[in-house]
Amino acid sequence: MSKLAQFRQLEKHLTEQLLVLESLKGDADLKKEIEFETKLRDLLANYGYSLKDIINLLDPQRTRSAGAIVAKAGLRRRRQVRVYRNPHTGERVETKSENNKTLKEWKTRHGADTVESWLKK
Repeated sequence: MSKLAQFRQLEKHLTEQLLVLESLKGDADLKKEIEFETKLRDLLANYGYSLKDIINLLDPQRTRSAGAIVAKAGLRRRRQVRVYRNPHTGERVETKSENNKTLKEWKTRHGADTVESWLKK
């Protein structure tokens, strides 16, 4: 598609969306929702509460299950340092992941199984 055709297509979509936006601005239900949200936020600010506080008051079970998910994620075990020693060169690599440059080179050159046998326990 040419740049001009792409431009005209995007311009057409923009015009259509602007028409939808203008029709929504006149919608009475939308105006009521906006007014409610504004008053709610003003009220919350007046008393020093946030939306999260209100959700906790209205649905305490929801926060417990969300908190459990966060707690489980926080319990992730730390990676152990793994030490590889190349018997050909005597070179030593300490890493916590498989994404080590030297380790990758060794695996390419000698094979992954061979390099894993170099792992010191």
